[in-house]
Amino acid sequence: MTVALAAPVRTLPRAPGLAYEPKFDGHRLVVLRTVEGVTLQARSGRIVTAAFPDLAAAAHHLPAGTVLDGEVVVWHAGRTEFALVQRRAAAATAARAAVLAQSLPASYAAFDVLELAGLDVRARPYERRRALLVDLLLPLGPPLQPVPMTTDPELAETWYETLPASGIEGLVVKRLDEAYPVGRRAWRKFRHTNVRDAAVVGWTGTAQRPRALVLVLPVGDETPLVSSPLTAALRTELAAALAARAPAATAGGATVTAIGLGEVPFHPLDPPLTAEVRHTSTRHPPPEVLRLRADL
Repeated sequence: MTVALAAPVRTLPRAPGLAYEPKFDGHRLVVLRTVEGVTLQARSGRIVTAAFPDLAAAAHHLPAGTVLDGEVVVWHAGRTEFALVQRRAAAATAARAAVLAQSLPASYAAFDVLELAGLDVRARPYERRRALLVDLLLPLGPPLQPVPMTTDPELAETWYETLPASGIEGLVVKRLDEAYPVGRRAWRKFRHTNVRDAAVVGWTGTAQRPRALVLVLPVGDETPLVSSPLTAALRTELAAALAARAPAATAGGATVTAIGLGEVPFHPLDPPLTAEVRHTSTRHPPPEVLRLRADL
């Protein structure tokens, strides 16, 4: 199932006929409820049903022939924590996934319905799909729930300013009259300015156990920077991505200057990947890698 995408904007769009949703800090997830059962699909197309048995069980209450688009999040101490979603997604066994489902229960923030009772509704305007989504999920309740939505830009701006304390990383803006834009960046995302997409041009460590990423940020002089150390979940994800590439794409060696470390050897990556990073300035402190972009 190919999902819709969003293009970044630097200011909040304001025009009649727009809808605003909080952008949750989680993993993109498509829920497919068929007559046979439930399948959970990541944005990359990878099937992750086994990693989220709690969401799969909840999705069995949906009518057969339902497809939802949304974000899986994990709440902790009143805010969503992306690192905890990564821990859930990295569960290697059914037993481990079951334990994590108890200690770190997942929630599903649904923002679109693509199919309902076997009927493809992607061609219908967002405003109508939104009404169908709310009617479908409100009677069920958590952990499946629709994301908040407003058509008031002033309220949306208040969300943008106040909700980061809850782990919300920005807003997604959609046209009320728009069909679901399969595979296109027709939506707009207005994120807080310290979160950006960066090109991953290499990595330090080994292909089996990478330690950090070498990044080119979309601001500054395009000088490569070394990220802060990767989390265990990101190391595992990057190692899998490197293993899937042809040897020529991950061969060779180079050096890069890292703040406080001098010259650091690294392995170039061609073509680059893309990572979402958080940074407060171009060089100080080193960028923190939040996630690899799953569509690469």
